[in-house]
Amino acid sequence: MSAAIGAAINAGPRPPQAIAAGAPASAPSMLRPMAGLLGIFLAAMMAGLNNRVGALALADVRGALSLSSDDASWLSTVYTAGELIAMPFAAWFAITLSVRRFHLWMVGACTVIAVVLPLLHSLPLMLVLRGLQGVAGGALIPVLMMAALKFLPPNIRLHGLALYSMTATFAPNLAGWFAGQWVDAAFDWRWIYWQVIPVAALSALLVGWGLKREPVQAGRWAGANWLGMACAVPGLALLAVALDQGVRLDWFNSPLIVCALAAGLGLTFVYGLTEWFHPAPFMRLQMLSRRNLALGFTVFIGLLVVALSGSFLPAADLGALRGYRALQSAPIGLIIALPQLLFGPLVALLLYRKWADARIVCATGLALLAAACLLGSRLTSDWVWQQFAWAQMLQAVGQPMTVVALLFLATSVVQPAEGPYVSGIINTLRAAGVLFGSAVVGQFSAVRSRFHAEMLLDHAARAAGALQPAADPGQLAAALNGQAFVLATADAYRVLGALALALIPLALLMQYIPAPAVKPAASPAAQVH
Repeated sequence: MSAAIGAAINAGPRPPQAIAAGAPASAPSMLRPMAGLLGIFLAAMMAGLNNRVGALALADVRGALSLSSDDASWLSTVYTAGELIAMPFAAWFAITLSVRRFHLWMVGACTVIAVVLPLLHSLPLMLVLRGLQGVAGGALIPVLMMAALKFLPPNIRLHGLALYSMTATFAPNLAGWFAGQWVDAAFDWRWIYWQVIPVAALSALLVGWGLKREPVQAGRWAGANWLGMACAVPGLALLAVALDQGVRLDWFNSPLIVCALAAGLGLTFVYGLTEWFHPAPFMRLQMLSRRNLALGFTVFIGLLVVALSGSFLPAADLGALRGYRALQSAPIGLIIALPQLLFGPLVALLLYRKWADARIVCATGLALLAAACLLGSRLTSDWVWQQFAWAQMLQAVGQPMTVVALLFLATSVVQPAEGPYVSGIINTLRAAGVLFGSAVVGQFSAVRSRFHAEMLLDHAARAAGALQPAADPGQLAAALNGQAFVLATADAYRVLGALALALIPLALLMQYIPAPAVKPAASPAAQVH
């Protein structure tokens, strides 16, 4: 990030007189690097909101541009594909070009595209620009984790990981409120894309002022794994298309999905092979042989699937049965999102206590998520957002406990110089995990909904003699479909709750990591004095 932070990490012990004399001068020197880190955090949050808000408000964009449902769905797909493409390579480019330069370029690209997008009326051009914006936005998230791992000393690193965890727990749950503000309160769909402009401007100012200018490391270009990147870019994009469009196009009944899956898996496998044997890979896959990384990343992927029970399932239920708009269902997300501002730092402080075991904290968080799913599985067709409140409160506590503790356990076996490698791995798994989880939950809900609809229709046919002759077949079909959707959502809650419980033993099998020292160890001279 900055030479100031790097010097603070690498400097040797100084005599107490030098420490006392230098204390007043060193305090202001940390202001600019911390401002830069804040700018990186804001940009990562902006990227997460940009993706989720665009997906939630897709119906309004479709109506404003007179697009069909099928055509408009690709606006979300190409952004997600761009994010997944950027994740493995962002940290490498940030180091090569310098964090300051790379970050400002990516923020600038996001901003320029955001300004232009609402002014266009050509779908192909919008798809190209939205995909490029996904690449730029996806590159901003790994930089935050890389900065926390590589530049922050152990005595404050957990707070940096807590900031990163908020990109997974805070931004996605806050997106519903933003989407509702733009399309239901402001009545201007263009702000779905323009919302990034003020945050991007502030982020650029903080990073531009806070981080020092550094030269480009041109020597890294010749040794990079360009063959692997040439395979990974189309491979990951095709996998994103298959996972995001699979439910809509009925998976293996669609030639597009079959070809995308086959080609995507093949190209991604080749990329993995090149990374394994390349002397200077973008991601050092050999690190996965460490127990905490292998188990931690497995739990992390499962957690991303379980987290869909937070806002995705309740919002889908209320939208389908009650016709809730984004602003009406926003409280569901806010109950989870707003407490993260408090609980994230509190979990970090807890993990600094010597008596705290991060494995127990992670397992407790997973148990709370399982309890939230159990409460959600009791839903009926009469529920409104207030009935989801208790489950959402458990989510608000369980999510930061699980994510922050899991990141601590996994990254504590990583050296600072390995931060870029682990950042690429975990962010690639994060983007792929969200896509995979959404596809699995969406397909499961569709299958169970059809099953329950057939069962209810069979019971209705048997009870036809008890129905009044004036019963409207259309109303009866709507009622049956609504009830089938409720039962399918309850089934999804139960499965996600069982998955949360199944992840607890994996979390407990991770290696115990003692709490990091809050204060750096004193030098021998200081101990004598």
